[in-house]
Formats: sequence, C-alpha cells, structure tokens
Amino acid sequence: QVQLVESGGGLVQVGGSLRLSCAASGRTFSTNTMGWVRQAPGKEREFVAGINRSGARTYYEDSVKGRFTISRDNAKNTVYLQMSSLKPEDTAVYYCAANSMGYYSISHTPTDYDYWGQGTQVTVSS
Repeated sequence: QVQLVESGGGLVQVGGSLRLSCAASGRTFSTNTMGWVRQAPGKEREFVAGINRSGARTYYEDSVKGRFTISRDNAKNTVYLQMSSLKPEDTAVYYCAANSMGYYSISHTPTDYDYWGQGTQVTVSS
C-alpha cells in the first residue's frame, strides 16, 4: 500500500511558476514509478509527467515539455513537479499516482497506476 498526499497547488498568473509536491507513505516508495496526472473540468484525465524508480528516466506529455520538470527524492519519499511558463490551459486538478513497474518503466496510461492522491488544484489566470 502507498498513500499519497499532494501539496503546492494554488492560483498563479500566466507565465508564473509553481512546484507541486507529493509525499508518499510506506517503505516501498523507491520501488514505484511515479506520475503526475491532471484533470480539467469536463475533460478526461491527462498524464502529464512520469519518472522511473531511480529518477534516471522521465516522460513528459508534449504540451508540457520544456516547461515542467518531474523529480524525486527517494530518501524523502517525495516526488515533485516543477511547473513554469504556466498557461491557462494548465488549469486543472493535479494528481500524484504510483505503481510498481519495471525498473526503467514509465506508463503514460493513467489506468496503469493503482495508487492516487487526493489532488491539488492549479489555477492559471490571465
């Protein structure tokens, strides 16, 4: 079992930055691939970024490449999403997700993740 708690969301102006954090409980954090998934009102969940167990591999959805950076600190059981150059279309609830996968694996399919946080709202105002 992995419990996830996100923080760091809020209201930011276009072009601004935010850093989301996701703190995980349990001793198995370092064996889990971690991902960030967002959902805007009326839209389906969208996988934004993922990182493998060690942090050596990352994946980004095309619309956030060059603007978002995912990282993890296995000693702190925490994964981060640094977001910059934010746009109104980034407005969504952002969820942290986890699941055990192959060492270098990162799935960008939300349904491949078994553990989810409660979400944190990110609102980008113009």
